[in-house]
Amino acid sequence: MDCTGMNQDSNRILLADNLKLLRTLPDESAELIYVDPPFNTGKRQMRPQMKTVRDEAGDRVGFGGRRYRTELVAGKRAGAGYSDSFDDFTGFLRPRMEEAHRILTATGSLFFHIDYREVHYCKVMLDEIFGRECFQNEIIWAYDYGARAKRRWPAKHDNILWYTKDPKRYTFNLDECDRIPYMAPTLVGEEKAARGKTPTDVWWHTIVSPTGKEKTGYATQKPLGILERIVKVHSNPGDTVLDFFAGSGTTGVAAARHKRTFVLIDQNREAVKLMKRRLEKYL
Repeated sequence: MDCTGMNQDSNRILLADNLKLLRTLPDESAELIYVDPPFNTGKRQMRPQMKTVRDEAGDRVGFGGRRYRTELVAGKRAGAGYSDSFDDFTGFLRPRMEEAHRILTATGSLFFHIDYREVHYCKVMLDEIFGRECFQNEIIWAYDYGARAKRRWPAKHDNILWYTKDPKRYTFNLDECDRIPYMAPTLVGEEKAARGKTPTDVWWHTIVSPTGKEKTGYATQKPLGILERIVKVHSNPGDTVLDFFAGSGTTGVAAARHKRTFVLIDQNREAVKLMKRRLEKYL
């Protein structure tokens, strides 16, 4: 697969070591970069492949009241997975973020998706690369799904750090943002309540449903709604959107749906196969 240069007029999915490939991309060639790197959880990220079986004693109810049970497909996994453990996590990320800074256009934005374990160290690193004055927001993506801790408050959020190349000149099309319901609609009147409001820096959004059509089976897939919000507000039609930890390709779907060009990079062959299937009509 050709991994040299970046064609601004075509969508691309590239199988490559992202650092080597980033070093070949032109200066100021992407208006928006979103990355969702490994979170350094110390685990191997895998998602088991499941199937439903008709069983009148099962715990799930389907059409017509029929009951089913869920089973793990023996020996099957969705993709090869990847090791999410690093001896020097910021040392791994720093050269890639330095390349991201170089590749961003003068009015471009970086969105860096991480979790509570590493966000503080990553922010210090990004402050050093971009400058503290170019830090715009820490967005909290809050959700409510999954296991509940018994000895501490359950961790049900991710952190998304937004940096710009320039502290004052950057793309921010707030009018393009989806609107959300007021938490206390009776306090704002019927007209405002019907229109809804633009989000704050806390984004309440469910995870990808384990049984929904959006699910690809990729272990760390992020919701399309989150990526669409970022793409619509922080880029313009015709812009190039780069994701070099592309995974399941959600960034590419969001970009293509809103007439942006996408460049997706991943070194996992199974991830690249998945993205090519998912984005076939845009290639």
